[in-house]
Amino acid sequence: MTNDAPRVDVLRYTAFSTDPSGGNPAGVVLDASALDDAGMLAIAAELGYSESAFLTAENERTYRIRYFSPRAEVPFCGHATVASAVALAERIGPGRLEFMTRAGRVPVEVAEEAGTYRATLSSVEPRVEDIGADDLAEALAALDWASPGDLDPAFPPRVAFAGARHLVLAAATRARLADLSYDFARLEALMHRLDLTTVQLVWRESPTVFHVRDPFPVGGVVEDPATGAAAAAFGAYLRELGLAPEDAVVTLHQGEDLGRPGELTVTLYAGDPRVHVSGAGTRIG
Repeated sequence: MTNDAPRVDVLRYTAFSTDPSGGNPAGVVLDASALDDAGMLAIAAELGYSESAFLTAENERTYRIRYFSPRAEVPFCGHATVASAVALAERIGPGRLEFMTRAGRVPVEVAEEAGTYRATLSSVEPRVEDIGADDLAEALAALDWASPGDLDPAFPPRVAFAGARHLVLAAATRARLADLSYDFARLEALMHRLDLTTVQLVWRESPTVFHVRDPFPVGGVVEDPATGAAAAAFGAYLRELGLAPEDAVVTLHQGEDLGRPGELTVTLYAGDPRVHVSGAGTRIG
């Protein structure tokens, strides 16, 4: 950034963990009113986190929020939303917040228990779409997941949206999920063409517990450590395909294979189209 760039306070928080070395780190700028798009992108690129959040206050508990990866703006980011909500709660107390994102309005409830803040975001209304056979074949080839037995047939591939688009693919085994070595440029090109933010790779440990990983080449990041937007999309996927009850609480473990373990809670309520994603957060440093 140039010497005449506006001075801003850049905070660093991790989401979906109480350990600063776990979960997914995000930059948080609580007052981005002096920044233009280039300034926000420059901060995100300098931090190098998968996303950073930039807030402009409407009032004490309502904010416009934008998210930037090191390469580009994204419409919605769950972990940076949790990180921002925790940062605000430390300053103005727990309670309800409203975030106005490019994807729509995202309410967040923050609660405190024994000095730990936990945020629950409610997604925009989700949807689930089929993926064409050729596009699926290209995704599997880029991931090197094209061998028979790589996929779990109980979880058909779909594109799910709850603020951003994610391709959901289910691994047949934990070993298949752990062995992630993909063609970065090839997957990135497909994701740009399909307007995907991440690929949500999942493995079912039990009916309510999953392990997940999220390649994120379009953001300039090989893998996202804990992905709230993809967790919301996955909740919509489970409900749409009848793979979870109308009322369900699902636990996602993410980041273990990166050495940054995190835990995301996905809650579905009968009669409520939104998906609710919860996690703890803490300041880094």
